[in-house]
Amino acid sequence: MSSADCSRLDKWLWAVRLFKTRALATDACRAGNVEVNGQPAKPAREVRVQDLIEVQQGIITRTLRVRAVPLARMGAPRVQEFCEDLTPAGEFEKARIHRLQQVMAREKGSGRPTKRDRRLMDQLFD
Repeated sequence: MSSADCSRLDKWLWAVRLFKTRALATDACRAGNVEVNGQPAKPAREVRVQDLIEVQQGIITRTLRVRAVPLARMGAPRVQEFCEDLTPAGEFEKARIHRLQQVMAREKGSGRPTKRDRRLMDQLFD
């Protein structure tokens, strides 16, 4: 199931599918968007079981606890074996509200919403 007790942070973030590529995970670490146990972390930082990892992704801060270290990237259904998602529901609500604001915002002078625009707004509220 796991290769050892520890792994590189960027590799772990990529393996548990938080980032599409390892390079994106590395960039997030270098930008200061990743913390391990409350401390800013570099991409080569060792991740161990029971570490608490916070990742800033857009306006959401994801909080994860390391359960195990995977050998390689895995399919989405197996991710729960390697990390426990402790992200508060309010974080996901922030993203939903932000998405709604983007859709509802209309440029001044753009006129009334079209029938298509109204249907899209109705889908969001259902």
